Amino acid sequence: MYPSRFAYEAPKTLAEAIALLDANGGEAKVLSGGQSLIPMVKLRFASPELLVDINNIPGLDYMRIDEQGNLRIGALVRHEDLEHSTTLPATHPTLAAASHLVADPIVRTRGTFVGSLCHADPQGDWAATMIALGGRIVAQGPKGKREIDMREFVLGPFTNALAFNEIAVEAIVPPVKGKAAGSYLKLERRVGDFATASVAVALDMNGATVGRAGCALAGVGGRTIDANDAISVLVGKTLNAESIEAAAEAVAAAADPRTDHRGSADYKRHIVKTFVTRILNNIANSEQKAA
Repeated sequence: MYPSRFAYEAPKTLAEAIALLDANGGEAKVLSGGQSLIPMVKLRFASPELLVDINNIPGLDYMRIDEQGNLRIGALVRHEDLEHSTTLPATHPTLAAASHLVADPIVRTRGTFVGSLCHADPQGDWAATMIALGGRIVAQGPKGKREIDMREFVLGPFTNALAFNEIAVEAIVPPVKGKAAGSYLKLERRVGDFATASVAVALDMNGATVGRAGCALAGVGGRTIDANDAISVLVGKTLNAESIEAAAEAVAAAADPRTDHRGSADYKRHIVKTFVTRILNNIANSEQKAA
């Protein structure tokens, strides 16, 4: 199938890109990596009148820690930039674990981290990690910049909180208070397939005690599932058989899976519980070895 006719612009500045979006009144789409948008355009699930390609705008391909300890990821950082980072496994283990599981190597070469967040796929990997980490999106429009909490950014399947004339220019991951611990597990039938179920867990450890706990799920609901409240049962506790079981049960209860060709709802909920248990046990074992 061929896409509908559309115009194409490749602005050299953010101001120019925002002006193009503003002038087209909601009929334009931003193109960064294009790994989600282009297939949707080809299949006519999306029919924008204009594609605004931001790849020629300088200064959007950074990944750095700022003075407050926030990890800042620019709009043109590719999946593979996170995958090949040598520092991310120690500083942000949840992101590092997910980076190898996003789609396939070809998509990871071109697709962008922020673009994936904006796509808001219920089975997307990055939105789950960002919700678990308490991340934020920086949106820039004609009136300047604003920050949007990831828990409020994903409004539903393939729907985000950006205004039609805003661009997501940056993702922010807040600093860890203590030691970062966490991981991301994903069940897929084959490499590059959508998740049958996936779990992101991010903990701030103060010694052996959990100072903060975050969790989100993908593939087990009509949108990315925010399970932060469920896993908060761990806060103030140590990781042992009892606390891990309670957390795994609470997170599994937060899932909202449906039976389909990938498995029954009960099966998917069981996978969620198993993954949470596995991640927390691995963290507990690592803490014991380090003690």
